[in-house]
Amino acid sequence: MSQVTILKDKGNAALQENKYDDAIKYYTEAIALDNDNHVLYSNRSAAYAKSGQYDKALEDAERTVSLKSDWAKGYSRKGSALAYLGRLKESRKAYETGLQLDPNNAQLKESLSEVISQESSSSSLPNPFNSPDLLLKLRNDPRTRDYLDDPEYMKLLQELRSNPLSMGTKLQEPKILTTLSVLLGFNMMDVDGDSMGSSMDVDPPKRDPPPEEKPKPKEEVVTLTPEKQEAVAEKQKGNDSYKKKDFEAALTHYSKAVELDPTDITYLLNIAAVYFEQKEYTKCIEQCDKAIEVGRENRADFKLIAKAFTRIGNAHKKMGNLKQAKTFYEKSMSEHRTPDIKTLLSDIEQKIKEEEKKAYIDPAKAEEEKELGNQKFKDGDYASAVKHYSEAIARNPDDAKYYSNRAACYTKLGAFDLGLKDCEKCVELDPKFVKGWVRKGKILQGMQQHTKALKAYQTALGLDPNNAEANEGYRSCSVYYDSNPEEVRKRAMADPEVQSILRDPAMRLILEQMQNDPKALQDHLKNPAIAEKLQKLLESGLVAIH
Repeated sequence: MSQVTILKDKGNAALQENKYDDAIKYYTEAIALDNDNHVLYSNRSAAYAKSGQYDKALEDAERTVSLKSDWAKGYSRKGSALAYLGRLKESRKAYETGLQLDPNNAQLKESLSEVISQESSSSSLPNPFNSPDLLLKLRNDPRTRDYLDDPEYMKLLQELRSNPLSMGTKLQEPKILTTLSVLLGFNMMDVDGDSMGSSMDVDPPKRDPPPEEKPKPKEEVVTLTPEKQEAVAEKQKGNDSYKKKDFEAALTHYSKAVELDPTDITYLLNIAAVYFEQKEYTKCIEQCDKAIEVGRENRADFKLIAKAFTRIGNAHKKMGNLKQAKTFYEKSMSEHRTPDIKTLLSDIEQKIKEEEKKAYIDPAKAEEEKELGNQKFKDGDYASAVKHYSEAIARNPDDAKYYSNRAACYTKLGAFDLGLKDCEKCVELDPKFVKGWVRKGKILQGMQQHTKALKAYQTALGLDPNNAEANEGYRSCSVYYDSNPEEVRKRAMADPEVQSILRDPAMRLILEQMQNDPKALQDHLKNPAIAEKLQKLLESGLVAIH
């Protein structure tokens, strides 16, 4: 959590320096690390409000309230954002709710009084956009001075002057909100840190006081019922024990917190976390089920519900119940989609596929399918033979001969690319499987890739010098080169790799040395890079060694 604290402090500092975008950035990064921290959403709400992004300020304020419904400051955030959006009735309700939690909060009282005053006078107030000194006010205020140079803004002002009823549809415009705050004398939100630096405090809309009357930052006071206060204290004790890995003590404190406040889902989730650490996965799941039930009954934040489902998924994963884990990860995603849960879901789906693949392996059945494929091959039913060989591969994917057999079927069907792929897999599994190299050579010949075919036959002969098929294939390729030298040269020169080698001045010099002094070849072959290029030229048929 130290990284979260560092980011929060950076955000606080940026906000106090009026660097709103930086503040939002730091708070957002902190939220990514701890997305259940109500203080971070509260602070970001302040930053959004300062930057004129009142919709986002309201969204974060509502998130703050959902995470910490008994925190008066959250309702202060919500009331301020609503006031700036012109939703005075809702703003009043938010402030009233905050005062129910903290009846002595002077800031909330002042904000409520201001909103009630605005609400009661709003029906009798003249159209603020029809003020005779409208342009003078806007030109003299640094917040709106530059707006007057924007033709679209001037057009909008004229519309609001002539039709004040259209104001309701224009309040989403940041420039109009700022203009209204200038005309009505609202001050932009002031932000201070509390005495511990753990949260930020946003003042509600109000008129600028004289400098000497500006109130000093005050420590916030949050009033909870005695039971809830005791529950919070027990939770903190549980957290301290949890960090020390004193899980039994943590359980005792969290259980006490549940007794004191049975409506808070977080205490049950903490108990589940302890059971998870103790590898008591069944108990962990039971606690998460209770947490979800309590959360539904008390309208807990959907992200907390998602966390409970994720924890159940993690417990099932540890128990080896992969399909159940997948189900609960999907339920978590349905509550709240996050990249982390998406990754967990993808990983578990991949593991399920791997497990199913392993469970399907049966060497005995693979042999049965191979024999059926052999019979179909003899009958000339190559398509059916492919199906049987494919089933044999599924039953035993590490046996090279099944790929070789299927490659033979693909060759008969003219699907040389699929046959070549099977041959490459065959020799990858068993590099000493002569028939695989021979079959690869034949397919490459069929694809008119005689250079590569020759190399495949050479590999087969290196394993079995007396193999008749490999000898025949090698001779066939040699005859092709001997009888079609111009064709060989033409194909080689069309190869980009060959062209690159021949354009290399160093390689041209080496080829000249080899022509004048054949013994120079041995020296050049000691260099792996040169040897590789010479091998390519030999395979292309452009260079021959006698």
